[in-house]
This record gives sequence, C-alpha cells and structure tokens, in this order.
Amino acid sequence: MALISDLAIILLTAGVVTVLFKKINQPLVLGYILSGFLIGPYMPLFFSAQDTASIETWSEIGIIVLMFSLGLEFSFKKLVSVGGGAVITAMTVIAGMLTAGYATGMAMGWPRMDAIFLGGMLSMSSTTIIIKAFSELGVEKEPFAGIVFGTLVVEDIAGIFMMIILSTISVSKNISGADLAMQLSMLVLYLVIWFILGIYFLPSIMRRGAKIMTDETLLIVSLGICFGMVLLAEKLGFSSALGAFLAGSLLAGTIHAERVEHITSSIKDLFGTVFFISVGMMIDPAMVVTYKLPILIISAVVILGQTIFSTIGVLLAGHNLKTAVQCGMSLAQVGEFAFIIASLGISLGVTSNYLYPIIVSVSVLTTLTTPYCIKGAGKVYELLQRALPGKFAALLNRDESGEAALRSGSAWTGYLKRYLRITFIYGALMMACTLFGHYLLLPLLSRVLQPQTARIITLIIVYLGIAMFIRPFLDLHSFDFTKLWVQGGAYKAGLMVLTGIRVVVILLIAFIPLHRIAGASGYLFLPAAAAALFLASRSGWLASRYLNAEARFMANLNERNLEDTDAVTVSDMLDERLHVGHFTVFAGYRIAGKTLKELGWGKRYDVNIIKLIRQNEHLNMPDGDVTLQDGDEIYVIGESDNISTLYSRLGGWQQPVQQTLREYMEEEESVVSDLYSFPILVDKSSPLAGKTIRDCGLRRDYDCMILGLQRSHLPIPTPDIHTVIAAGDQIWVLGTQDMADKLIAAEMVSRKAKV
Repeated sequence: MALISDLAIILLTAGVVTVLFKKINQPLVLGYILSGFLIGPYMPLFFSAQDTASIETWSEIGIIVLMFSLGLEFSFKKLVSVGGGAVITAMTVIAGMLTAGYATGMAMGWPRMDAIFLGGMLSMSSTTIIIKAFSELGVEKEPFAGIVFGTLVVEDIAGIFMMIILSTISVSKNISGADLAMQLSMLVLYLVIWFILGIYFLPSIMRRGAKIMTDETLLIVSLGICFGMVLLAEKLGFSSALGAFLAGSLLAGTIHAERVEHITSSIKDLFGTVFFISVGMMIDPAMVVTYKLPILIISAVVILGQTIFSTIGVLLAGHNLKTAVQCGMSLAQVGEFAFIIASLGISLGVTSNYLYPIIVSVSVLTTLTTPYCIKGAGKVYELLQRALPGKFAALLNRDESGEAALRSGSAWTGYLKRYLRITFIYGALMMACTLFGHYLLLPLLSRVLQPQTARIITLIIVYLGIAMFIRPFLDLHSFDFTKLWVQGGAYKAGLMVLTGIRVVVILLIAFIPLHRIAGASGYLFLPAAAAALFLASRSGWLASRYLNAEARFMANLNERNLEDTDAVTVSDMLDERLHVGHFTVFAGYRIAGKTLKELGWGKRYDVNIIKLIRQNEHLNMPDGDVTLQDGDEIYVIGESDNISTLYSRLGGWQQPVQQTLREYMEEEESVVSDLYSFPILVDKSSPLAGKTIRDCGLRRDYDCMILGLQRSHLPIPTPDIHTVIAAGDQIWVLGTQDMADKLIAAEMVSRKAKV
C-alpha cells in the first residue's frame, strides 16, 4: 500500500502545484521540482513519500522514457539540416563550459570528480525553458531562434557522448586517455552498426505489420524496442539512456513516428513527472543554505559563461555580433540534462551529496533569469557596439554569409568529406562482419560442428560479408572521384594515396578474423585471403546483394519523407533528375575516330549516348561499334554533374546545354517524336522480377535503354547491371516506336504509358 499512497501523494501534489504554476505562467519543470521538495524527507510539515526505493526505480524509468522521447524528436536529417554553424556553436559552448565548470569546482576546493561532473552539467542549456521563453516573448520565428534550436539539437547528441565519457572516467577513477579513446571508439562503432541495421530492418518490419498495428499494439512494440535497446546497451557496457535514445531515433525515421510520439506522450509525461519530482525530493534546504555562496557563484558562471562562449561560437560560425549576442543570452541557463548527469554521478557513487541540490538550485535561478536575459540582449549588443573599437565592431557586424561559406568548398574538400564518411561507415560495417563471426556465428557453429570446421565456415561467411562492401568502400566510380581524377597531376596522386589507405584498412580488418582462427601465424595467410577477398568483391552475385541491400536501406531511411510526398510528383522524380546534354564533336576533343565502346563513357562517367546526328541522319541509341566523326551532334543522358564532368574531361571550356529528360521528351514529341521514355511497373508475376538488369533481356528483346529504377518511391538513376529487379519496382526505359510497340504487345506497359 505504501507505493499506492505515495503515488496518490505525488500526483495530487504535482497536480495542485502545476496548476498554480500554469496560472502564474511559470515553467512546469519548476513546479515538479517544488512538488518533490514538498513531499520529500526534508519537508516534515507536509505529506511525505515512504517507499523511496520504488520512486527511485520509477525515476530511472522516467530517464529512459525521456531519452526515448528525445530520440523520437531527433533524426539524422535534422542533424544535417542544422548546419555546420550549430555544430561549431555547440562544440564551442561545451568545450568552454566544461573547462569553466571544472575550474570553478577546483577553485572552490571540491574533489576532482565533483568538478568534472559540474563541468558536464553546466555545458548544456534547457530546450524546454528556451522554447517556453521564446513563445512567451514571441521571438520563436526570429532568425536567431533557428540557430539556438540547432545548437540545442547538437548539445543533446553531445550529452549522450558526455555520459559515456563521464561513466568511463568514473569507473577508472581517473582520466585514462587510452581507456577513454577505446570506449569512445567502441561507442561509435556500435552506434554505426545499430543505426545501419536498425534502419535496414526496423522500418521494413513495421511496414509489413502496419495493417495490424493498432495504437495498443504499436505502444507495446515501441516500448518493447525501447527497453530492448536499453538492455542491449547495458549488456555492451553503455548507459541505459543511450539505448533508449537510439531506439527513439530509429523509430523517428519511420512512418509511425508521429503515432508513436502521440501514444507514448502520456507515459512520458507520467514518468518524466516522477523523475523531476524525485529531483525535488533530494533538495535539502539546510544544504542549500550552507552552499548558498557556491550556488550564486555557479549561477554567475553559467550566465556569463554560456553567454560568452555561445556568442563566440555563433561569431565563429559566420554570423554577425547582434545575432551572436541574441543567441548567447538565450542559452544562459542549466538544462534538464544536468539532472540526468547528476543522477549518473549518484548511481555510480562518485559525486558528493551536496552536488545534486546545488545544481537544482542553480537550474531554478537561471531558469528565472532566462526571460530577462533574452529581453536584455538588445541592450547588451548596444553596449558592446559602443565599447568595441570601430574597426573591430565593423568586422563583427559583417553580412551573415559565413554559414554558406562553411557549407561550400572546393571539389577536393567535397571529396574529402565523402571519403571520411564512406571510410567510416563501410569500415564499421566490415568490422561488424568480424564481430558477428567471432561473437555469434563461431560459438553457434561450434556447438554442432567440429571446431576446425566451424572456424573455416565462419571465416568464409565473414569474408563474404567483408567482400560485399569492398567495391563501395573503394568508391572508385563516384562523381567526386571521377571529377578529380580527370584533372590529373596532384589530384590523381592524392586519390591514389587515399585509395591505398583504404586498401590497408581492408587488409587490417581482414587480418582480425584470420588471426582469431590461425593464431600468430595468421599473417602468413593474409596475402591469399586478401586475393580471395578482392576476387570475391568482383562477383556479380555479391554486387547484386549489396545493391539491393543499399536500395532497401535508402528507401527505409527516406521512408518518412517519401510517405509525405505526393505520389504523382514522386513518380516523376527520375525523369526530372536525369538530364540530356547536347554538344558537337570537333577536332579539339580528340574523340573522332574512336568507337563508343572504346570511349566507355557509361562505365567511366555514368553517361550514355542516346542520339547521334550526322548530316541530317538520326541514329537513336547507337551501339558500341559506331565510330565518332568531327561534326557529329551528340545527345548524352545522365545526371547533370556527370555530364559536366565528361565535357570538362573532353576539354570543353563551355558547358553543354542541358535539360531534364522530361523537358527533352516533350521537345522530342513536338518535333519528331522518334524517342519514347516511360516506366514499366514490375509486379510479382512479371518475368522481370528477380532478374538482374544484365539478365532481364530488356535491351536484347525490346531494343531499349534502361535509364533507372524507382523503388519504394526512391529514384535510382543509371543502376549497376548487377542490380536485381524486385516486385514493385518501376523501370524507366528509353527507346524508339518499335520498342514501345513491342512492350505494349507483350503487355508490359499500357498504351497510356508512352511519354
């Protein structure tokens, strides 16, 4: 009965207090904290909770549900959309406040671990308080508000990593660079693996069960995924908050995200309330009085530090002084994440008892000062304008073009960003194959097979998994690679060095499972294993498996956005994405006298010739034996960047005229109407389903060119010949009247399909 009576006291007290706070227009979070204080052990004149152990358990569930809800509001697209400016601002604030908090704690004579946790707690602002303050002041639509919200998104993500770092430091009782680096490396590796596998499987599973997903079923499934990820995270040595956040972020990309957020909101409100009430229960008035000076000092550090470091971060991101000051003074408070970090310190037993009530008191004070800071930003800006030297003030009040400058860069900068991203993602996937083999597959096979046989089978499966990712990992046919390669010189040398580094990474990853099986002599077999890997990576079967997996992953990743797109618009995406370029061959290009097969533009640039005009003779979709001559007019099809790269490689100083495929086909129809383009819808009974593009026979039997696929509304221009056609795909083809008649006769398309 103690738990029931405690629940009655908690809810009744919270209900009365929050109604009063709503009436006086104050944040509800402060009302929850006050409610906890009233029913806590330090307020004997009021009803007190008895079963504190159960309340602590509920508060832990509250943290999990809060982090799950935070994950539901997060998406990787949202993180990308905040831009480099928000990342720079957040990192500047976190680094500055970590240092300031640590220095403040040490200056007051606190233990080192208390000072470290204090820095972590002060480094993040409050999303809830800022949203409320912006709404009350009517500034949520102002330009600086978007920068603030973007910074808060990055701070939330950084908070997850900070909890891992603090946990590692706490366990070891000191800062070990090697341990910390290893823990973070494993965290990043597991995050990538979880993210990729989650996006690959979760949306597909939930989409198949969409018809039976009532609100009740979806609630149970969602919370099951949440607590399942919590269990997995703790099993791997990470915090429960990380698992909950990751579960929410995976569901955030599915079409069920809004429903999940809606049906779990009441649970979040209930357990979140219990968590904040448990925070208030730990406030000891005597301790607050005793530590009133540190509370005031830390509050001043928060207001001044957050303002200064946020302002510097926004300036570094390329914005002017006025915007920077507005952002800085908006972020001048301690966020709710501080309570979660404080709870972590208590659960690990590494922080002092006084730290919790101090940080809660600081949070209350800085929450109350936030509206005044936001309103006073204009006066602070004017004061700085008068105080700063004229030239320096003029420099800080430049046009806000810095953000755009951060996003733009040379072709080499763009390639390096892609290089790091590809290396990181596919390196993690290949490592995932080795981990799967060592920790799951080998123990499983060893139970039913001889040890040596189990090891050999495991090695073969692991190497097939690694080989599947080698081709995209090397990334030799991307637009960025091709664009730099054709420029030659230092660019070509740099690309060769970077590709060599990737080969070394492949060899290192390949050595891990080999070493596990062959022991110290494993390196002797590495050359043979490497040769087998690279031969296997050329397999059409493996390539088709990878391409279909990639298409499924991209469709699932974009599921939520694509679901919101009008179907007619989406079906037209491919013929809007592909472009047709037109130029005339002349002696300077040095391609006259060569056959189309010798030029190999399709393999090298993903660009194909769809028409050649020679002395009023039209050759539609010429074959590889056609030889180019000076004066030939050429129409090529591909993505716009690929056409531009091809023309630059030929030595053209002026880019060819380009138009979308749709525009070109409309022009063709009005002039001569000798080429047609339309999609073929593949159903389960279609003879095309299950076959690769190379083996489907469309080119051979119907004299057409396959321009691309659309799968689950996702356009795939110029797909690889090993791509397997699946039921539900739309295959976009290009050909003559003869092709159209054959396809209509074979009942692959209707007469209305012709464009």
